[in-house]
Amino acid sequence: MSLSKRRGFRQIHLDFHTSPQIPKIGKRFQAKAWQETLKRAAVDSITLFAKCHHGWSYHPTKVGKIHPHLDFDLLRRQYEACKEIGLQVPLYLSAGVDNLASYEHPEWRELGSEGKYLGWSTRPIDAGFHTMDFHSPYLNYLCDQIHEVISLFPDCDGIFLDIISQSPCCGRWSLEYMEKVGLDPEKEEDRKKSAEEAVLIYYQKTTSACRANSPAMPVFHNGGHIPRGRHDLYSFFSHLELESLPTGGWGYDHFPEAAKYCTQLSMEFVGQTGKFHTTWGEFGGFKHPNALRYECSAMLAFGAKCNIGDQLHPEAELDSSTYEIIGEAYREVATKEAWCENASPIYDLAILSSESELPDSHGRGTESDTGATRVLLEGHFLFGLIDRGMDFKKYKGLVLPDEIIVDDVLRVKLEDYIAEGGKVFMTGLSGLKPDRSGFALPIGADFQGESELSPAYILPIASLQPSFVKSPLVIYLPSQRVIAREGKSLGQVFDPYFNRTYQHFCSHQHTPPRPDPSGFDAGVEFGPITYWAFPFFSLYRGWGAVAYQEILHRSLKRFLGTPTLETNLPSTARVSLMRQELHHRTVLHLLYASKLNRGGEMMLQGGNLSKRAKSIEVIEELLPLRDSRVKVHLPHPVQRVSLEPSGIEMTFQQNNGWVEIEIPEWSCHQMVVFHDRE
Repeated sequence: MSLSKRRGFRQIHLDFHTSPQIPKIGKRFQAKAWQETLKRAAVDSITLFAKCHHGWSYHPTKVGKIHPHLDFDLLRRQYEACKEIGLQVPLYLSAGVDNLASYEHPEWRELGSEGKYLGWSTRPIDAGFHTMDFHSPYLNYLCDQIHEVISLFPDCDGIFLDIISQSPCCGRWSLEYMEKVGLDPEKEEDRKKSAEEAVLIYYQKTTSACRANSPAMPVFHNGGHIPRGRHDLYSFFSHLELESLPTGGWGYDHFPEAAKYCTQLSMEFVGQTGKFHTTWGEFGGFKHPNALRYECSAMLAFGAKCNIGDQLHPEAELDSSTYEIIGEAYREVATKEAWCENASPIYDLAILSSESELPDSHGRGTESDTGATRVLLEGHFLFGLIDRGMDFKKYKGLVLPDEIIVDDVLRVKLEDYIAEGGKVFMTGLSGLKPDRSGFALPIGADFQGESELSPAYILPIASLQPSFVKSPLVIYLPSQRVIAREGKSLGQVFDPYFNRTYQHFCSHQHTPPRPDPSGFDAGVEFGPITYWAFPFFSLYRGWGAVAYQEILHRSLKRFLGTPTLETNLPSTARVSLMRQELHHRTVLHLLYASKLNRGGEMMLQGGNLSKRAKSIEVIEELLPLRDSRVKVHLPHPVQRVSLEPSGIEMTFQQNNGWVEIEIPEWSCHQMVVFHDRE
């Protein structure tokens, strides 16, 4: 079942995690008001709750328990109201947490090897949700709930299962499983293996349950992140939903990073942000309408459909302010969909994801992936994010960020790629053999191991130096020692006088550089390979120095050669280039918003620190950019260029495949459409 046939671009994820202590559940639900609110907001799909994190069901159930203060079938009323106006309705069940089940069966809860609870709430007196052991009978209980829901709502538009993860558990059932399969619970690696196998068993059983009545039933398992390189898991998903609330801890560059990997998977995917000022569960928190406009525009630009998260009040009345704000974004999205449907990205470069290469990588990506993504986004490079199982040969160049150790399998694939004209850009540990004795690929330099001195300083060659720095630049993370031989040096390394210890230190931070070069090189260029001896991408992720950015931009441009796209946009703008082959056109997306950090930790009366106050990146004004110039190299001659959705025809210059345009003024999101000559 194709998601494009079942869902539109304008989705709502309607959280309804509701305490059993709150009365009058659903008492303000009115079908007509519900319908009018959703129609005004231009919503075309809404995910409704069958069971929440608290463990309560919102429909009569023979498996679980209906919320104690709900005396009618709320889910049925919501569902029928939505279906009546033509909305798509996936249904939600909390999977990894269930407080009702944990109270009734505490032995089903995740328990650590030290006898403490695992997950979100580690003490019995913590306010919060309880994570469940998938090795326990809880998994059968969950599958019975899924069976019941798909039987009650056979024409629903998918099942959304949430909080899919497992900690190294030592509860009764996990211990029994480890004994059965020959794992030793006293070994951390065996506990991790048991957790991994629990998740795999979960995927198999719950997906089978979801599709028991219809093999085409869409299913999504949400773990807050799409794991890179886990092709063994993707078959359990019908589509992907990229949870990425910029103000909720993900930041504004997380979604583009996640999307650039998902575009490689031949699966439809949805971006998911929230209406909240902060994150999930925030009643009375509202994002500025311009922020949602930008976030939805970014989803379209990077190949996704849109999903906005909300939390329904316990009495089940949709909040008018929330849907006025959402409506501003979604009415705009509706005018743009024609230029976003069935579009494929055009890329010059690919980042080989370090997350997909690191066995212990978990969470929302790695520092090196994030740093590399930011550098390339800010440099307006056209790039994707891939794993080693994907086709390298589609790209002019491959970036190996900081941590890509090259085993024999990867070495052979890289050698084949280079033999057919590919280029490789490596930083830090990337390119080293598994034993770190040397490089798996020839880099034209001698390798001397890792430096014992840190931080070091570098002075790049003149053509790669930052525009405002001509002196040695501090490098905060450890470096590798290389001496250029056949390859061209990319700059010199200056060592500090000594490392900072209690025995010898200088000033407030670190020791200054010696005045003379160390004899080691900052990097080397050797044929199709460029190598920097520092983890430059992690450095940029951690310190954000503009000087690092400029060095990398200059080096990457030199490495790539002629790009597909050139522009004068500022580094805070974003670009993507998409091809709609069915319509014989190429769509350039330009994005820009001024982001500001507001808020922060504060001292309350009496000197108590408010731990919940924090800095949040917000968007308020959508300021215009003027005189934006773009030059794009296209394989098809262009007949005309238009700005969409306004339909304004643009003047352009065309020469040897290059098409040049200048846009006098635009803001937030501008689509530039290059129509093929017939």
